Amino acid sequence: MLLVLMGACGGTKSANSGPVNNIASSETNNKTDSKEQVTLQFWTIALQPTFNDFFNDLINRYEQEHPNVKIIWQDYPYDTISQKLLTSIASKKSPDVVNLNTEFASQIGSKGALVNFEDYISAEAKGAYFAGIYNSTVVDGKAYALPWYTGTEVLFMNTKLVKAAGLDPANPPKTREELADWARQIKEKTGKGGYAIQFISKLFSLEGIPLLNEDKTAAAFNTPEAEAMIAGLQQLIEEGVIMKDDAKFDKQIQYYSGEQVAFELAGPTFINFLKTSAPEVYKNTIAVPLPTGKADLRLSNSMNVVVPKASAHAEAAVDFALFVTNADNQTAFSKQANTLPSTKASIRDPFFTESDNSLEAEAKITSAQSLDKAMDFMVGVPSASDINSALARGLQNILLNQQDVKKTLDSVEKEVNDILSK
Repeated sequence: MLLVLMGACGGTKSANSGPVNNIASSETNNKTDSKEQVTLQFWTIALQPTFNDFFNDLINRYEQEHPNVKIIWQDYPYDTISQKLLTSIASKKSPDVVNLNTEFASQIGSKGALVNFEDYISAEAKGAYFAGIYNSTVVDGKAYALPWYTGTEVLFMNTKLVKAAGLDPANPPKTREELADWARQIKEKTGKGGYAIQFISKLFSLEGIPLLNEDKTAAAFNTPEAEAMIAGLQQLIEEGVIMKDDAKFDKQIQYYSGEQVAFELAGPTFINFLKTSAPEVYKNTIAVPLPTGKADLRLSNSMNVVVPKASAHAEAAVDFALFVTNADNQTAFSKQANTLPSTKASIRDPFFTESDNSLEAEAKITSAQSLDKAMDFMVGVPSASDINSALARGLQNILLNQQDVKKTLDSVEKEVNDILSK
């Protein structure tokens, strides 16, 4: 389907889809100059019916400001929208504005199927978003999406265990090395473990080890730095700092709820599960900024808004995409959906700065304050799902099955290069 899509994107642009570098932002309420009646198809992922009122109001406001534009909103399940979009582009019946995750936006953008926002928006408009999140879909200087709502992890800490180990929760660890030191002391003083994680490719990114080379044509992770990182993980597992288990989310909840570990590295949604499974542990838990690795970044999981190049009304579609993702509308959506915005101005709102001293508020504020260091770790990685799976299997074979580090990295490198060559 991607090959068909590449062919479908090879034609010339329509008369209405040329670049216009003077679009600043829909926050300025600039009216569309053209008198032509325009209908835009707007697709989102799994937002109906929960957010019908929000989006109906948003669309009504845009249409009032742009009387010649009609927005048709359609919502699809997460597991069907990508195939539906590819089919629509290949058949030249493309929607105009589409909600996609970073991985898929980068994948089809790199095939030439999406508008490059760098051709359409001003530096001021681009600067409204957090740089790391905006750059998550910039490949070879081309921005294939505008950031929308996002999320980052925080460090949840069991203050009862931390205090029992003689540590001060008011001065939490700031780096992953400091977190390991804290976990060692907790293990020594209380017998409890540090934390549980999944052994996946983001562990490379956190330590500044690139997954692929600059032009994304070959694996780049098979390095002495990667071997040292893995040796460090092996040591932490042996010491009981990290649980000897490839712990998916439900297993992490189990470990933390049962006070088998003192820390949990997760997004704010973790709170809902903790509150239900272990109310007493919930009462003893605080949220603090996630300690960073050598890359000094925090990983985000973002949703974006894209404009397919096949849109017959690219200029109007870009303007509507800017409106959907401007600071005012992102702030309003975050308040309803309990998500994080990707716009800098949004987190100055009291919703992201004032706390009622609940764990939920702490996690929300802490997450928002982490956005300046956030980026998506699979940025611009082609066949990201297959590559992530290959790396995860390799890490698990080394860390859980004691397979040789160098031989396993060599094998995974070959597998990733085979994936990239297809």
